[in-house]
This record gives sequence, structure tokens and C-alpha cells, in this order.
Amino acid sequence: MRTKICLLYGGKSAEHQVSLQTARAVIEALDLEKFEIHPIYITTEGNWIKGAQIETKVDDVKNLQFSNGKSMAPNAMISLEDQGSGAYDVIFPLLHGPNGEDGTVQGMLEVLNLPYVGNGVLASSAGMDKVIMKNIFAQAGLAQVGYVSFIRSAWEKNREAAYSKVEETLGYPCFVKPANLGSSVGISKCSDREQLEMAFVEAFQFDRKIIVEEGVIAQEIEIGVLGNDDPQCSVAGEIVPKKEFYDYKAKYEDGNTALIIPADISNAKYEEMKEMAISAFQALDCSGLVRADFFLTKDGQVLINEVNTMPGFTPFSMFPLLWKHTGVEYPQLIEKLIELGKERFSEKQNIRHTF
Repeated sequence: MRTKICLLYGGKSAEHQVSLQTARAVIEALDLEKFEIHPIYITTEGNWIKGAQIETKVDDVKNLQFSNGKSMAPNAMISLEDQGSGAYDVIFPLLHGPNGEDGTVQGMLEVLNLPYVGNGVLASSAGMDKVIMKNIFAQAGLAQVGYVSFIRSAWEKNREAAYSKVEETLGYPCFVKPANLGSSVGISKCSDREQLEMAFVEAFQFDRKIIVEEGVIAQEIEIGVLGNDDPQCSVAGEIVPKKEFYDYKAKYEDGNTALIIPADISNAKYEEMKEMAISAFQALDCSGLVRADFFLTKDGQVLINEVNTMPGFTPFSMFPLLWKHTGVEYPQLIEKLIELGKERFSEKQNIRHTF
């Protein structure tokens, strides 16, 4: 019997195109003799379109859905029974950013009591909101850069107070980011007041809340974390942007970034980062997968920057590359994540709901 897997991708998010890249890569990697693939494409308007079962490799995961499917309500899409042919064994959300990676879809799957791959509601939502995530890290005692946050309404009432707070608390350079978005969308590096004002306007286009972080001169190191209650870490990798920072174009368009795996760091620093990565994973109650991002300053201080609960997931993205260099190839990584999702679901079924 093949494992019946439902792939969710696309999404109502600025990271829609990234999700399409991920979906195509996963479909190409899955062994069709082991897996029965049922795709569901979510448009940028939030419509869910169910395509025909995938029997061969595909070139365009977006058009496939439009040509073979029709728009339906999400709960009808992924109900326990699929046209009488039995329940899905697992749902695999290949969604990046809001309305997919932030706990919204995960919450729906929990209500429907369906097994799914990746992080649960709490870890997904806390990991997506950079302010909440950093607050939790602070509570866990993890070292990180200084930061302040703002909501749009408060900024609109007193912009000068917001800019002054950044200058007095953090100084320059600093980074302005939407609180709930990944893939470096809407992020700006600021070296003066004029750039700061422009950065606030840019970031608030993508979220009602933004975070401003202290700029540091440091190596950017990333580690992959895989597991549920007993997470394991990959080797470390370093990102060396040829631009001022690792923005969206450097990640997905112009290839203007060098990835060094394994990273050129001491074993002591690697062990320190591993310990912090697992602490962050457990502090957010993560499951399945996480990419933990760090700064290693010139004076040897390790600072956790953030975790990504659904990191870039093509074969050329950092997370799969880290595991490849650790000895886990891309198809194996996908299968391991599917097993971890099923394991977590099975464990949850032991929870009592009556007394």
C-alpha cells in the first residue's frame, strides 16, 4: 500500500512563489511507487483548488491545479474521506509565510484531527511572529541582539517618537522588518534617519506590526533541527551575502550569495549553537523541522537571530543542503518528515478528552 499524501501549497502570502518552487521540488523527489500524491493549490486570493492525483512528474504545479480542479471549501478539500477512497495518511503543508506557516492552516488540521507534517499551532504562530519569538527566547535565556517593536496605529499617531526610540535604544545600523513575514520580504537596512523613515513605510505595507533589530558585524550561521521530542541537529552552514544583507533577490533570484557548508567555525562554537538551537526548538514546542539562524560576532559571542518553522525547502535551499552534508539526502529528508508528522499525530491520540 502506498502512503496517501496530500500536498498543500501556494497560499495567500507574499511568499506564494516560494511555495510553488517548494511544491515542485517535493513532487519531483517523492517516489511514486511509495507515495500516492494528491495536490491542493491555494491561490493568492485564498481559493483552494484540488487537482487530480499526480501519476507522473510535473513541470507547472500551478497550472496543473487550475486545469484539473475546482474551488472548494478547505474542510471539504481535506476531509477524512476522499471520495470514498479512504483517509489521507498525512497532510504536508508546503506553505511559507502568513496564512500557511503561521498556525492558521495547522489549527484547521488540528480541528479536523488530521496528521500533518511540521510544526503545530503554537510553534508555527510564535515562530512566525518575530516579536513573540524573541520574547520567548529572552524568557529562555537565549542571547540575542537588541530589538524594539511597533504597531502601525501607534506609529501613525507619533512617528517621531518611534524613530527616536530606535535611535536611543539601538542606534545605527539597524534592520527594520515586518513582524510576520519570512524570506526577507519588506526588510531594510538603515544607516540614518532618512533610511529609517523609508524602512518603516516599507515594512508596514506587509504587516500591522514591525520589529527593529540592532545591526551587528558577524558571521551568519544556520543549523537545521529535525525531530519531535528528541531533536537532532545538522552540521552548521554559513551564509555570505555579496550584498549588504541576505535579501529576497539574493535568496531566490540572482544567486548573489555563497553558502559555505560546513561553516568555518570552531567545534566549541558549533556545540554552543547546537545547544541553543535545541533550546529554541523546545522553548517554542516545535516538532518536525526548524532552521535556527545565528550571529557569530567578531569577539566570539553567539546570538540567536530567529528560527524558521517552514524554511526554504527546495534541494538547493539551506535546510536540505545542511542535512545533505549531514548524510540525509533530499528524498530521505522528506520521508523522515512524513514519519515525524505521523508519529506526533499518533502520540496525540493518547490524550484523554473526557474525565
